Amino acid sequence: MKLIIRNLARSTTEEELKALFQEYGTVQSCDLVLDKTTGGSKGFAFVEMPKPGEAKVAMKNLNNLTVAGNKIRVKKAENKTE
Repeated sequence: MKLIIRNLARSTTEEELKALFQEYGTVQSCDLVLDKTTGGSKGFAFVEMPKPGEAKVAMKNLNNLTVAGNKIRVKKAENKTE
């Protein structure tokens, strides 16, 4: 299950995010979205967890959690159909 994490502090790293989600299960991938110009974080990321049950527990427990001074929002990523 792919999750989108919004409202991340610009200082939050991919490693920190991955560690946060690994407390709830296996993390298949963690992609912090970076600004192409500055190379800095855009404030959101995608985390993929292979087991939907673990992803749901992570979503429930981490949504509205304060990380590095920001209250993060975690929800299921919608598949973009183009």
